[in-house]
Amino acid sequence: MKKFRGFTLAEVLITLAIIGIVAAITLPSLLVNVNEKAWDAQRKALHARMAQAIGQMNTLGGYGQFETDEEGTATEDTAAESFILDALSKVYKINNVCGAGKLSACGVPSKIATLGAVSEITFPTKMSELNEKLLNGLHTEGEEGDVADTKAAAFETVNGESVAVFYNPLCSSDTMVNHYAQNKMCVNFIYDLNGAEGPNEVGKDVGFMTAFNNKNPVVVAPNVDKVNASDAAPSYSTSEEALDAAKACKLKGEDLRLPDRDEIASMFVNGKLINIAAGYFLSGSVISIGSSGLAWAQNFENGSRHRADRSVVHIIRCVYK
Repeated sequence: MKKFRGFTLAEVLITLAIIGIVAAITLPSLLVNVNEKAWDAQRKALHARMAQAIGQMNTLGGYGQFETDEEGTATEDTAAESFILDALSKVYKINNVCGAGKLSACGVPSKIATLGAVSEITFPTKMSELNEKLLNGLHTEGEEGDVADTKAAAFETVNGESVAVFYNPLCSSDTMVNHYAQNKMCVNFIYDLNGAEGPNEVGKDVGFMTAFNNKNPVVVAPNVDKVNASDAAPSYSTSEEALDAAKACKLKGEDLRLPDRDEIASMFVNGKLINIAAGYFLSGSVISIGSSGLAWAQNFENGSRHRADRSVVHIIRCVYK
């Protein structure tokens, strides 16, 4: 008779307990990674479709009506909804359109967490709630390139994304002499990739895209890092180190880079969503006029763009590739 030795019940239970503990530790992070990769792929696809659609439009400005009384209170505001119905729907397939005050009917969440879940905010419903400095009066008031504090409308895509539209019918082209980002901002989109389902957090299922320039528009959708690279990286000690500012992003990760001029302007427009309030931020867009040592920088205090000497240290916030 051969004797066979098996595991005791206690040994089996201990083994199962260890497996359960390991699974409880590792599975959440694995699921987060899977979700983030899926969101990133969906985000890029949405950006590609929107950029293609916007590129088919001759002009972005002038849709709808926006009028105010002497106190600046809007008396008529059909801008965002008219832009969706009369312009965007002609070049982009839309399932449902929701006017101002009815964003939730298109799956737009009532509250979202800002980048890095720093805080929870009420979902913006008009232009000034994206960043109150969009209407700070330092740009060319009353001239071409002003900013209208219009109310948001929304729509649903055929893929199930919910998109809120913040439309500025007064936007200018990039040929304007003034260098204020908000003047050239025509449309800003805040999207939720899975509708009102969680986590409703910027940088995860929630993000933003911005279309600049009334003619020959450009559409950007920066996926922004949570903290300034200049806060995490060593300070530049020499002009030569500062000229290679992109190293600050590479030091944080190979998947990070400096935003270009329009991406950093989009970050200014959506400052409340990504917890950026003030400071001069350097972009990766080098200016060829005069010197290769010049690049565009964005002032997050008033929206101005300026030519920056890259040998002077600026704040850096990276974006994902």
